[in-house]
Amino acid sequence: MNRLLYVLLLLPTLVLGQDNLGIVRHNHLGIHVKDIPTSAAFYRDVMGLKPAPVPDNLKATRAWFDLGNGQMIHLLNGRSEQVNHDRNGSHYALYVADIAKSEAYLKAKQLPYHRQVRFDGVVQLYFSDPDGYLFELNQVPATDGKSQ
Repeated sequence: MNRLLYVLLLLPTLVLGQDNLGIVRHNHLGIHVKDIPTSAAFYRDVMGLKPAPVPDNLKATRAWFDLGNGQMIHLLNGRSEQVNHDRNGSHYALYVADIAKSEAYLKAKQLPYHRQVRFDGVVQLYFSDPDGYLFELNQVPATDGKSQ
């Protein structure tokens, strides 16, 4: 009986070849925006992201940005609904090299932001894009496993 149960539990893995979806990394995040030129300028000029090539047939309705390591943010034209993001709900978290320099940059650009210190001492900065999507910045953890 135990052998039969084991075979029945293992059968889907044998038939399908894997026991999960097989996700290996993040590809892109698609964000529905109201105005492509305005949002593209923000992601390029304020966030400092490198524009990525968009196929010719999509250039009027898309803008793509490279986050590095094969990860991207895709801006998609046509948002008409209000975006409701907050730091305790929907938001996008990104790593930065130096949180103090990122905060100084936000201040220099006169961008409204919220600064908080997480329960473990990590400083987090929150700010919104022109559509209201909220971004959280965290400093890349030190290589010794301790957060900075």
